[in-house]
Amino acid sequence: MASAASAPPTPASPGNLKRIVAASLIGTTIEWYDFFLYGSAAALVFNKLFFPQSDPLVGTLLSFLTYAVGFAARPIGALVFGHYGDRLGRKKLLVLSLLLMGGATFAIGLLPTYATIGSAAPVLLTVLRLVQGFALGGEWGGAVLLVSEHGDARRRGFWASWPQTGAPAGQLLATGVLSLLTAVLSESAFGSWGWRIPFLLSGVLVIVGLWIRLSVDESPVFKQALAQAEARKSTRAAEADAGAEKLPLVSVMRHHWRDVLVAMGARMAENISYYVITAFILVYATTSAGVSKQTALNAVLIASAVHFAVIPGWGALSDRIGRRPVYLLGAAGVGLWMFPFFSLIDTGGFGNLLLAVTVGLVLHGAMYAPQAAFFSEMFATRMRYSGASIGAQFASVAAGAPAPLIATALLDAYGSSTPIALYVISAAILTLIAVGVAKETRHRDLADVERSAGAEPTAARAADAHTV
Repeated sequence: MASAASAPPTPASPGNLKRIVAASLIGTTIEWYDFFLYGSAAALVFNKLFFPQSDPLVGTLLSFLTYAVGFAARPIGALVFGHYGDRLGRKKLLVLSLLLMGGATFAIGLLPTYATIGSAAPVLLTVLRLVQGFALGGEWGGAVLLVSEHGDARRRGFWASWPQTGAPAGQLLATGVLSLLTAVLSESAFGSWGWRIPFLLSGVLVIVGLWIRLSVDESPVFKQALAQAEARKSTRAAEADAGAEKLPLVSVMRHHWRDVLVAMGARMAENISYYVITAFILVYATTSAGVSKQTALNAVLIASAVHFAVIPGWGALSDRIGRRPVYLLGAAGVGLWMFPFFSLIDTGGFGNLLLAVTVGLVLHGAMYAPQAAFFSEMFATRMRYSGASIGAQFASVAAGAPAPLIATALLDAYGSSTPIALYVISAAILTLIAVGVAKETRHRDLADVERSAGAEPTAARAADAHTV
């Protein structure tokens, strides 16, 4: 059928692509700022404000438990946003995710503490954390796809890595605001009202993010796939695919279940190491190494800036040598770095603490940078939002969600960093296996993936083998 529906999508112009990248980056920065702000606050003040009757370390465990609840909601967000994002488009769902995340974060800033309303306070905190997780579960997939589908395959790893920098940028912003407040406010003032300021600031950031995000166009690859789907509805051949067309999740599990498992395995080391390095470190450095809160926050702040800077470089490298080699380098590096990481922190010196966190995040960036293009290239357009989101967010339940909780529990039980290092190393081995058995995706044209995915599984595998 020769029609506009089958014409190849036109890549975005360089200027338009940069605007799309900027919109995705700003949106993801705000989303991650909201999410990471909770993690930092959970490590620093929530144990006292919402669980004051517990032992300090137990209170921290309970605080991290509400932190983990947000991850539990992320797969639900991935399913809902993925389903509608594959049917209605990326842009609409990204606007909704930003509103939900910003509203929940702003509400946390207004939340009464345990001293005011008793046990209702941690319950309300948990509900708002669930909303945050739900929103973030839908945000990541849409943001990286909007960039991946606007560009071409030659530099997709570089451009798609920019929304990934939203994570360190959000961490940088959240940690920077907290660091500034702890520096200028007394501990009592920060614990009384100062901690609310970063959460309330989210309201202003969301307004800016919405203004920018509403200005971008829908993905041309998605528009083409939608037009093709509409054209197929008039033919009998489409009837066999009607159920899958209505439910992208069904298509994902039918055609891409191996890719979902690869994505989940690839996330293990990346997700676990990140939350150990940036969230748990605030607990370990202050309780076991005798480092002040301000010193620990400053180390994470500087290391996050370096993390932000290196991610596009790793993304560009994945365009030259492939997604898999860069990802494998990061997973192996993080695993090997864990024992030196804790040994440096145990010295109690700021320089060693900074070195430990910075090297850890640089190695993490080698996994995180190519992840956006790697996961996008695995799935067909009409199931890409669902597939990439499900693979990424379902893994977060087993990886990032319990990571600070498990690390804190291991520290409480053994009083040593050795079990924590072994925990991260085990995750690195899982990721090495998952990425090791995956196919290289660097040369795939996203429109070609759409056409091959609509065929029988054997044909799809043959098309993959031809394009890689």
